[in-house]
Amino acid sequence: MKKLLLFICLLYSFSVMQGQSSMVTDSLGRATAIWKELMPFFAPPEAYRGQLGTYRSPLKLYDGRPVKTVEDWKKRREEILGQWHRLMGEWPPLLKDQKMKCIDTVRREGFTQFRVRFYWMPNEETEGYLLVPDGKGKKPAVITVFYEPETAIGLGKSARTKDKVDYAYQLVKRGFVTLSIGTAEATEAKTYSLYYPSITQAQVQPLSMLGYAAANAWYVLSKVQDVDSSKIGIMGFSFGGKWAMFASCLFEKFACAVWDDAGIVFDETREAVNYWEPWYLGYYPKPWRDRGMITKENPAYGLYPKLVNEGYDLHELHALMAPRPFLVSGGSEDTQERWMPLNHSIAVNRLLGFTDRVAMTNVRSEHLPTPWANERAYMFFDYFLKYNDKVRSAARQSILP
Repeated sequence: MKKLLLFICLLYSFSVMQGQSSMVTDSLGRATAIWKELMPFFAPPEAYRGQLGTYRSPLKLYDGRPVKTVEDWKKRREEILGQWHRLMGEWPPLLKDQKMKCIDTVRREGFTQFRVRFYWMPNEETEGYLLVPDGKGKKPAVITVFYEPETAIGLGKSARTKDKVDYAYQLVKRGFVTLSIGTAEATEAKTYSLYYPSITQAQVQPLSMLGYAAANAWYVLSKVQDVDSSKIGIMGFSFGGKWAMFASCLFEKFACAVWDDAGIVFDETREAVNYWEPWYLGYYPKPWRDRGMITKENPAYGLYPKLVNEGYDLHELHALMAPRPFLVSGGSEDTQERWMPLNHSIAVNRLLGFTDRVAMTNVRSEHLPTPWANERAYMFFDYFLKYNDKVRSAARQSILP
């Protein structure tokens, strides 16, 4: 009898090991297939390889001293983060201990949709949508940000964006928990952003305040039972791309990010790269300038002109992502020339001992996302949030020449 029990135990152990081995093999196969597709987008085209443009190097302290070691970078990172917070306004304390309130629940195809409410600023609640795929166990998650939360869950009213920016809906069908948030009330009022403590006396640049709100969204999402808090990313398009960029750069708990045609650096030749507007980095009390390009008759005010005049640009914030991976889904506003600022982030990652952390797709010429571009963005999240370092390393090694 004892021999029979021992035999059964050995047989069971062998079958479990075989099952685990099969799962590992399947994961490696899927990760390898994804990496084969994504790999070309982690290197600039020949024309921009090593080109740094006129951007001030993040690998020099503001006093000009070079950054040569990992320890040097830690100090430089603190310097960049501290300086930008001083310029834009210090965040209020983060709201780390709250939980979402569920308002209603709807079953959809293969997932549950919860309408939720939580504080994203100390003095203001917001409503959004939590989408949870069927199945037990901890899952990776993505926060999506836009003008309102309905578009990302596939229920947007705008024909222009509703089936192109439905990121939360598409990602939940791939097994991600998603949280969709947006500035619905401010968008309706055409003030678009968040103003703390009030729109008449904002103490923090509105774009930075959006990053703060997303950080609070990270905390409430991290407390959801189904969520692996070490694997939470963020994604947004245009206005949402700027929001996702500032959130992920200023708040290091985001594991990775996709910035969809945000206009990733200052560019006064592009109307959609409009960081000078008062709802981004050009805040001042109303009445506001006429929306549009900077002209002598319609100049920029607030912080933005100071940033430009003193040589600051957003590539310094990109560098704060290192070594966390990010993808720029480029369109009309983020063309191939944006590799020049991105090369600075590549250099920071190289100093830290990392490669394949900075990517950009540049196939579309229009601003709106395309199915092809979105698919690569979703694959990016698959690769970095579903697979661990060991599987990703094996996937890269398996296709080396």
